[in-house]
Amino acid sequence: MNSHNLELRVAEQSWPLDKPFRIARGISTEARVVVVTVSDGQHTGRGEAVPISRYNQNAASAISQLEKIDLKRAEGRNRQQIQKLLPAGAARNALDCALWDLEAKVSGKRAWELAKIQIVDAVETALTIGLDTPEKMAAAAQANKTAPLLKLKLGGDNLDLSRVEGVRKAAPAARLLVDANESWSQSHYRENAPALRGLGVELIEQPFPADADDVLETLDHPVPVCADESCHTAADLPRLINRYEAINVKLDKTGGLTEALLLTERARESGLKLLFGCMVCTSLGIAPARLLPAATDYVDLDGPLLLAGDRPHGLSYKNGKIGIPSRELWG
Repeated sequence: MNSHNLELRVAEQSWPLDKPFRIARGISTEARVVVVTVSDGQHTGRGEAVPISRYNQNAASAISQLEKIDLKRAEGRNRQQIQKLLPAGAARNALDCALWDLEAKVSGKRAWELAKIQIVDAVETALTIGLDTPEKMAAAAQANKTAPLLKLKLGGDNLDLSRVEGVRKAAPAARLLVDANESWSQSHYRENAPALRGLGVELIEQPFPADADDVLETLDHPVPVCADESCHTAADLPRLINRYEAINVKLDKTGGLTEALLLTERARESGLKLLFGCMVCTSLGIAPARLLPAATDYVDLDGPLLLAGDRPHGLSYKNGKIGIPSRELWG
């Protein structure tokens, strides 16, 4: 790789969703992604990220951050230095993953070999059911009743329990996770958490706002609770240990694979369970995250399944399991 000749390109893309997708914070009809391409003239690396409005990010802000990076300088092509030049978030994720991809292409090795991690041949992913009426969520579960793992978006209103009951009846054999996206009150948690345990829910994701989750230190946990919006990087772990049993690792929060590897390692050392999640994106955005899970982890990497169409050489999703990324796709 001719490190003095690296060229960086940034583009915003829109990928229509197959149907509108709703969570407690709002509804989406498209995935707006930022794609970084890094080339040395012979090889090209790509990375994709989704700027998250919850963290005051959008495509314009991510592109502005990326356009300030000078790849001609040593720190601009060093993954460890990138962690210092850019804050954790979508912009850093896209660049970090593009540099991993480029290194894999130049070295002839796969990204997981470079990272010295053991990749699992096929990992079981949750299929996400967006927030809707109990009847519509049950119908979605019925359509996916053979899926081994379903993740339900909940809204913090008085229909949440009915939503889960309807899904459980429609898909009695499925394992269930629920995601509140910070929408619950303490009373809602106290009323619903025990009942969710009775319905076989295995994980409650981010019930409370990230700035008010200290209450989890005093509440009972009939179902393990998972941090999403409360957990971005390894630096967050110390304050989460007494509040959560699990964390959701997303590359758009960690700012790329480099920090995600560190967060994953530190979380395992701390005894936390791991859920590997994603935003709604294409297979290019999922591929780096696909390297991380072990067979015992929860995986929620179904973003491309919510799109009307995916990229060429997209990931294989069969029988609820995700295959290994092809070299043509990433890494």
